[in-house]
Amino acid sequence: MRIAEISIENFRGIRTATLRLPQHGVLIGDNNTGKTTVLEAIDLALGPDRLNRFPPIDEHDFFEGRYLPNSIEDIGADDEEIVFPSGDVEAPPIDEEATEKDAETEESPTIRIDVTVVDLNEEQKAHFGDVIEFWDNDEGKFYNQPDPAGVDPEHISEAIRVTFLGSYEPEDDDFEGETFFTRSLTEGDSAQKFRKSDKQRCGFLYLRSVRTGSRALSLERGSLLDIILRLKELRPQMWEATLSHLAEYDVAGDPALGITGVLESINASLKKYVPKEWGLHPHLKVSNLTRQHLRKVITAFIATGKGDHAAPFYRQGTGTLNMLVLAMLSQIAEDKQNVIFAMEEPETAIPPYAQKRIVHEVRELSAQSLFTSHSPYVLEEFQTDETLVLRREADGDLSQTDITLPKSVKLKRYRQEFRTRFCEGLLARRILVAEGATETQSFPIICRRLAELDPKNFSSLESLGVCIVDAGSDSQIADLAKLYTSLGKRVFALCDKQDETAKAAIDAEVEVLFMHEEHGFEDLVLKNTTADALKRYAAAVSWPQHLQQKHPNPEGNIQAAMADLFLWGKANWIAADFFSQCSAEEIPEWLQQKAAELKELCEEPVSDGDTIENNDEDIESLM
Repeated sequence: MRIAEISIENFRGIRTATLRLPQHGVLIGDNNTGKTTVLEAIDLALGPDRLNRFPPIDEHDFFEGRYLPNSIEDIGADDEEIVFPSGDVEAPPIDEEATEKDAETEESPTIRIDVTVVDLNEEQKAHFGDVIEFWDNDEGKFYNQPDPAGVDPEHISEAIRVTFLGSYEPEDDDFEGETFFTRSLTEGDSAQKFRKSDKQRCGFLYLRSVRTGSRALSLERGSLLDIILRLKELRPQMWEATLSHLAEYDVAGDPALGITGVLESINASLKKYVPKEWGLHPHLKVSNLTRQHLRKVITAFIATGKGDHAAPFYRQGTGTLNMLVLAMLSQIAEDKQNVIFAMEEPETAIPPYAQKRIVHEVRELSAQSLFTSHSPYVLEEFQTDETLVLRREADGDLSQTDITLPKSVKLKRYRQEFRTRFCEGLLARRILVAEGATETQSFPIICRRLAELDPKNFSSLESLGVCIVDAGSDSQIADLAKLYTSLGKRVFALCDKQDETAKAAIDAEVEVLFMHEEHGFEDLVLKNTTADALKRYAAAVSWPQHLQQKHPNPEGNIQAAMADLFLWGKANWIAADFFSQCSAEEIPEWLQQKAAELKELCEEPVSDGDTIENNDEDIESLM
């Protein structure tokens, strides 16, 4: 069982999207791209307890917050203010009856989420028999041919489609949402609901990025421990035995504690005013002896070290809580046997080795696993065809792109250099492909230094959302740029002077090429900085022994001495360290111009459609 396809309309920051999902995969992209929204959309459609909240959706779940019919939204929306002259002049009457009639006949914007679940097991086939369709795994679409024998090949599998519909209901002044079998919306006499019992057959589990674990080991309804007990059918016996035991326990019943005497005096005073039938003999119990109250007060304790001391589970460290929640979800997955597991940011407060362990464990336990992550240790565990690069346009259209490596980037190289060369670029919206290590190290320092000295006209690469990638050589710039351009990134390039053929090849793959006229970055620096800057750095830096012998007095020939130092320290942060102590006037003018140009290119107005994702809910609130 797995989700093969999801379509989203009008949900949060996504206006439209249709995504094909692998059996195990990771969704990547810059922050606020829509990764969380995709998983939340699946949860709305498949989450067994997601619709228990009332209302199931709110104003901010609609794209651009537009949930009213246009006729209502347009009231009072004119930019010009109507000004009436002084005196007893009445405003023109508003036809309220006509306005209400228009609002009733016009439909409100609707959130629609369509989810296709394929590769059903035998139990699911029996349960969903009347609504089953057939999915062609090779073609990635439904099999709609009239020939019944056409469903026999192995690549054709049973499937179901479900649709979540959410909207604002003006008459009730509230939001409503429900999930239906898609076929019943078009083929049946009435819409057939996809109920909680149906959703439980699909076994969708969702672990959000914000997971405090505050209810994980509590016994409140819907908590992780409550779900595990329900699966193991242990709850009835547990409650009866616990209530019986607590009913026999009298708190502070020992007269030596002094509380018994106080209660007896209260009882004696009570007898003066009321008959015994009204209730006498007050005493203390640890709870009100109901299941509901016990759910709230019972708390699991966990040992805090080698000793016997234990503390409430929610007082443990963040990483421990994260692993605790994951372990409990894994237990649920083992008991249900057939689950779809979605997990955000498995790296949160977890060391790298544990991140890898989480990925492998979840993949083993689930029929399908979907992750979001910004960790190279997580991302490198997925093949290129299991990595979905998401991109959202300013108008809210979300699309996915598969990673297609250029000819010069072999799969072996991609995996070997993933952490150092490819990972950060996959996660960013804007890429600056630099010719070599010196440019890769120096240009971010230059931008950061200029931003410190003149924040009005310059910005750091980090604040611009620009990732700089080391191409390794000028011959690799075009191919790396092509890789990132194919993924929908904005790509720029920075390099030394190139011949016309190489320049044309790079120009074809990038938005803007920053190419200076020198044949080496060090030459650009030496020819365009000041002697004072070179001398100041030469006096501050620790010179290697062989250069001390060659240049016992660097200031006597500062250009030659610094050229040798730059050459010796190439790709070793020497040039970058030099720029960190420069004033604005000492940074070459060409570098200043390109830093300012890059800032201008990146700082485009943000579209109203780029709304912030709502991903601050705790997992337990939706279980």
